[in-house]
Amino acid sequence: MKRGYGQLRAKVIVLVGPPGSGKGTQAAQVSPALGIPAISTGEMLRRECEIGSALGRAVQAVLASGQLVSDELMNRVISSRLQEPDCQNGLILDGYPRTVLQARFLDRLLTSLNMPRPVIFHFDISNEDVVSRLTRRLQCAECGRIFSTNSKLMNGDTAASEMVCDRDGSTLVHRADDNANSIRERLRQYEKNAKLLTGYYRNRGYYRISANRAADEISNELLTILRSRSVAPILPGPAGAASQLSYSV
Repeated sequence: MKRGYGQLRAKVIVLVGPPGSGKGTQAAQVSPALGIPAISTGEMLRRECEIGSALGRAVQAVLASGQLVSDELMNRVISSRLQEPDCQNGLILDGYPRTVLQARFLDRLLTSLNMPRPVIFHFDISNEDVVSRLTRRLQCAECGRIFSTNSKLMNGDTAASEMVCDRDGSTLVHRADDNANSIRERLRQYEKNAKLLTGYYRNRGYYRISANRAADEISNELLTILRSRSVAPILPGPAGAASQLSYSV
C-alpha cells in the first residue's frame, strides 16, 4: 500500500448489480455531480493493457487465455487505480467488488488510504429485463463504449448500421455475446457471488435500488440518499444527464 490521502470526507460509492442493470449509466450521470471519477472494471483492465504496464501484461495474458481475471489480479488493478490523484476525493466503482474476497480487500485498501467505507447501491432488476436490454444494445467497434438502442444519440429510426459513436465516430455493432443464451449464463455466474456479496454489505450503508426505471429518476434517488448521508453536494436538478445509456458488463 502506498501513501494515505487523508481524505476523511472522500466519497466512495460501489454500484452492485447484474450486467445490464444500468450501473454504467448511473456512474456516468452521478460522477459529475459528485466531482469524482466513475471507474468500471472493464475500462480499468483495458487501460492497464493499453499502457503496457507489467500489471497490464499480466492481465492481457489472462484474457488471451480465455480465463477470468482472478481476485488477486483484480485487487492489484484496483489498488493501483485508487492511488492515482483523481481518486483522492473519492470514486464510484462499477463492477468491483464482485466477490466477498474482493470486498474485504477493498475495505482494507480504503482504510490504508484513510478513506471511508463505501456506500453500496444494489441495482435490482429481473433477469428477463436484463435479457431485453442487452439484446438491444450496441458497442463502438473502436473504443468499446456501450450504447442502448434507446439512446438519445440514436435518432429516430436510424438503422443500427448507420449509428456511430459520439466519441470517435466509429460504427456501432452488436456484440456476439449479447444473445439470450450467453446473457443468461452471465447472469448465472453473477448470481453465484451476488447473494454472498450483498449479504456482506447489507448491514452497513447498503441501499437496494429498483433499476427498471428512467435513468434520471434513478439518479435523483441516488443523489437524494447521498445528500441525506452528507456525501453529495446539494445541486439543483438531476445529476448531469448522460447522452447515452451504457451498461457495463
